[in-house]
Amino acid sequence: MALLSIQPRSCADPNCRGQHAPAERVALAVSLCGTRGVQLTELRRQILELLWESGRPTGAYELIEALKQRDSRPVGPPTVYRALEFLMSQGLVSKIESRNAYVPCAYPERRHDCLFFICSTCGASVELEDRRLECLISENAALIGFHATRRVVEVEGICTRCIAAGAA
Repeated sequence: MALLSIQPRSCADPNCRGQHAPAERVALAVSLCGTRGVQLTELRRQILELLWESGRPTGAYELIEALKQRDSRPVGPPTVYRALEFLMSQGLVSKIESRNAYVPCAYPERRHDCLFFICSTCGASVELEDRRLECLISENAALIGFHATRRVVEVEGICTRCIAAGAA
């Protein structure tokens, strides 16, 4: 498979917005899982590939259909949800709560809070990393004695492509 010939690289640019080739990002995920001592099974890898190829938040049932098209064999919802849970636990995938859909993490090599900008017209999402927002959330949580276990911020609006196309 071509994945082995791709050299996975961590991204040091917090402003890249995940602009990497899907194969490069999947190779990075394989490398990260190996380093962490966890197994990226064939199904988990396929789901991650589909999410990267999709380029937009994708629901579990869309993934099930895409897997069936790819392999000509059905995969049940519990199997896909277990794979998504694993991918989320490893920081490889995030869930867009407002859409009940999943996206690959732009920065799986480092733990961070998720800040998503989601286009209400075309459904595209962009993940950004903002340490200032992370610190602010931590400070506010500490003020009220709250222990946050997962932090996802979603901002909905219209992307520049849709604005340019007159969708606004």
